[in-house]
Amino acid sequence: MNSLRRYRDAVIVVILLAVPFFFLRANVRDPRALNPLDRAIIRVSTPFQYAASLLARGISSIVGDYVYLVDVKADNRQLAYENARLNARVRHLEQLEIENARLKKLLDLRSSLPADIVSAHVVSKDTTEFFRVARVTLDRSARNIRPNMPVLALDGVVGTVHRVAGDTIDVLLTVDSGSGIDVVVERTGARGIVRGTGDRSRYACRVEYVQRTDEVAVGDLLLTSGVGKRFPKGLPVARVTEVVRRDFGIYQTVEATPAVDLSRLDNVLIVTSMEPEKGADETPTP
Repeated sequence: MNSLRRYRDAVIVVILLAVPFFFLRANVRDPRALNPLDRAIIRVSTPFQYAASLLARGISSIVGDYVYLVDVKADNRQLAYENARLNARVRHLEQLEIENARLKKLLDLRSSLPADIVSAHVVSKDTTEFFRVARVTLDRSARNIRPNMPVLALDGVVGTVHRVAGDTIDVLLTVDSGSGIDVVVERTGARGIVRGTGDRSRYACRVEYVQRTDEVAVGDLLLTSGVGKRFPKGLPVARVTEVVRRDFGIYQTVEATPAVDLSRLDNVLIVTSMEPEKGADETPTP
């Protein structure tokens, strides 16, 4: 029994060794020298070779695709990082461009005003029970700043100097109830006083002493009149938002909002002295 098993195992080993040899021999021989056995082996082995070739190509394709996808994923991560970095750079440059344009307009305003001006940067805003102030710090030291000096921005009047402490200045805004500015309606020339409402929930003004017969409409721009030489003439102060004209009384009720967006206030100009208008101090010759 054991000898039969050994004989069977030996035959199997021989067959396993012989079959690949004959398959290889038949496939590498010159086709013109093939014998009937070789042709039979080739005919039998062809489907297996074809299937093995398909399987090999499939495995190779899967492995190649996997390696390609790994590389693509890494490239996509790198591209996403570069895209985010470039987008951040573009946003930074756009902000710088906007800032430069705004500062240029502020410098143009500064050079166009007949006054000595000091620039300052807003550092904080505060709301108290009694008044609203914006705290600014000077861009350069100036010793001639005093309370009640006008404070301007690119879009118009911000308020007046309230308190000075070195290079730090508290500004009384136009929306404070203690602020009052003589104005004219740009469209009609009607006169009034813009005074802040002191409302802590919003930036708002009212226009006092506007006569009932004066023509004022929603959307009208209110400009500094220049009366008293406190503010340069013709600067935007507020824009009319509501007009209530009654059939009795001397004055009409006019509401307005500041011309300057105080919630986004960044840089301001402080008028330290007003230059006299041309011809104002001239004495006529006899």
